Amino acid sequence: MDNFDNFSASEKAEATELQRMIAIEQQKAQFQAQVHSFTDVCWDKCVDSPGSKLDYRTETCLVNCVERFIDTTLAITNRFTQMVQKGT
Repeated sequence: MDNFDNFSASEKAEATELQRMIAIEQQKAQFQAQVHSFTDVCWDKCVDSPGSKLDYRTETCLVNCVERFIDTTLAITNRFTQMVQKGT
């Protein structure tokens, strides 16, 4: 964490809370970017021509695509976490 030695106790608490809130907003933004990413990828992969509603094949393709995208993202994240933990 940053150096808050010259801050009062209340200023330190406010700064810490602000950092926490910024981290949460960054996580939200990252999640939203991931949603947009797999939406683009899966839409291009599964939707031949948009209509008034999805047919069964398209819906199944989209569900499977999103599930694989999430599984892959989690696997990569877990692997990086393991690598970081081994490096410390």
